[in-house]
Amino acid sequence: MKDVFAKLTADFLSAAVFFVLYLATDDVVLATATAIAVAVVQVIWARIKGQSLGFMAYASIALVVVLGSVTLLTNDPRFMFAKPSIGHFAIGAIMLKRGWMLRYVPAIVAETIPEYVTVAGYAWALLMFALGLGTIGVAMTGDIKLWAIYMTLTAGAKVAAFALQFIAFRLVIANRLRTARA
Repeated sequence: MKDVFAKLTADFLSAAVFFVLYLATDDVVLATATAIAVAVVQVIWARIKGQSLGFMAYASIALVVVLGSVTLLTNDPRFMFAKPSIGHFAIGAIMLKRGWMLRYVPAIVAETIPEYVTVAGYAWALLMFALGLGTIGVAMTGDIKLWAIYMTLTAGAKVAAFALQFIAFRLVIANRLRTARA
């Protein structure tokens, strides 16, 4: 679990630095330049430690550098605000693959309710696309406070969707197992 949080922190570090600096200083150039520098230092640090960065880490860093550069050129933070939407769209596209979720659920779930797992996988894809579109809409306002609230709500939506899925799967599995025993 500790490893998961370390990877998530590494993936979102430059975005967090951008957010905190921009919120504290209202200086888009300082916040963006620092976020780009943090992303570059992350790559250098990983190389020094002999660690390999995963595809998602490289993609996140590339997006920070590219969108950060556009932000610097235009002096417009909306490009950095829109960055999470690219991740949402990419993950949503991956989630369109039939049965993608089966490898992530316990064996009893995959064996007992595979059709529900497939439907849930498509529901997750739809959620990712909706969150991505919402992120773009909020980013276009250029309001960092609104964006921060929306980003918090997207995290909450994912947690709520996971909780709903967990409860639904437990109820369906329990019902099927009771029916099979009878």
